[in-house]
Amino acid sequence: MGKYYRINQNIRYPEVRVVDEEGKQLGIMPTKEALERAAVLGVDLVEITDKAVPPIVKIIDFQKFKYQEEKKDHSGSSKGGQETKEIRLRPFMAENDMMVKVRQAEKFLKGGDRVKLVVKFQGREITKKDFGEKLMARVLESLAEVSSVAEAPKFLGKLLIAQIKPKK
Repeated sequence: MGKYYRINQNIRYPEVRVVDEEGKQLGIMPTKEALERAAVLGVDLVEITDKAVPPIVKIIDFQKFKYQEEKKDHSGSSKGGQETKEIRLRPFMAENDMMVKVRQAEKFLKGGDRVKLVVKFQGREITKKDFGEKLMARVLESLAEVSSVAEAPKFLGKLLIAQIKPKK
């Protein structure tokens, strides 16, 4: 459910600070005068906040105002631009292949993203867990200067997973 806004006659303050549609301040005036201005323009008087003294109202069409607020709410729903990227590794991969993955992870970290490192064991490789653990240790060591460990390596079924985040 959306936020409730007082509009027009429901605003019960003797004085209000008035802002026009473009956000330009028109100053402090009696509520009656602000209502008259809104009526002349054929739009509504919408209470933005009652926390300020005097409360702030805006002269704007209420539907347009609700649309703008909704848009504002949706635009802020991302988590600060930080994504979690995944790098998949294999326990018996060549040194050069590992370095390619490390450089890719480095690029993600420098871009401000978290990186989830996944060593995937297939078939009987799971009997040689120590190879996966050594690989993960080497990767974490080579990324140590640009990252810090957010989640230590742990086994989840046939996956060895660790998460790292960029250093500040």
